[in-house]
Amino acid sequence: MTISVIIPTLHEEKTLPGTLARLRHPAFSEVLVVDGGSRDRTLADVALAHPLTRVMNAPTGRARQMNAGAAVATGEILLFLHADTLLPPAAAEDIIAAMADTRIAGGWFNARLVPDRGLLWIVGRMMSWRARLTGIATGDQAIFVRRKVFEDIGAFPDIPIMEDIAFSRRLKRAGLVAALRRCVMTSGRRWERHGAIRTILLMWRLRLLFWLGASPGRLKRLYDDAR
Repeated sequence: MTISVIIPTLHEEKTLPGTLARLRHPAFSEVLVVDGGSRDRTLADVALAHPLTRVMNAPTGRARQMNAGAAVATGEILLFLHADTLLPPAAAEDIIAAMADTRIAGGWFNARLVPDRGLLWIVGRMMSWRARLTGIATGDQAIFVRRKVFEDIGAFPDIPIMEDIAFSRRLKRAGLVAALRRCVMTSGRRWERHGAIRTILLMWRLRLLFWLGASPGRLKRLYDDAR
């Protein structure tokens, strides 16, 4: 079973090398770095960091970048990985084991934030618990899906924010989902920059407004990317 890893990037020179270093398993048959117009050194050393990496360009926007990577991916499984998220060492084995069950359409990992202490300790665990309770994951949790299922459910919706939530809804309807117990480690820079309490309240507000039908364009104006 082969896995295509798709990483959308924009100004990620500080985080991308560490993320790529975790992708040495033979099952990761290709790594597609889809850049949305970085003006730093995000792409300068990618080839040195991982020999199987293919660099692509796409219009800025996480959904658009991930869909562009998926359109050319050749793996049986598509793994969408944020540039600031580190996979656990046994990630490939866990995905293969889960997807051996043909009823499984896709899945995700538990998550922890870095640094894993204080309020960020709580946030990481709340993220994982929420996903298990609702069946809805966020992009920070390294969502993976069968390529055929991805095509059948219509890829990521072309919206500027909440594309992961919308995609998780579709994935949940497509079949069983696997919530893997090992943890990805994702950067807590947003929480550290803006404050954990403020960021938690903002994310709850954004999700509530999204569930109530607010325009993703409006929500995006409330969400300031932290890099």
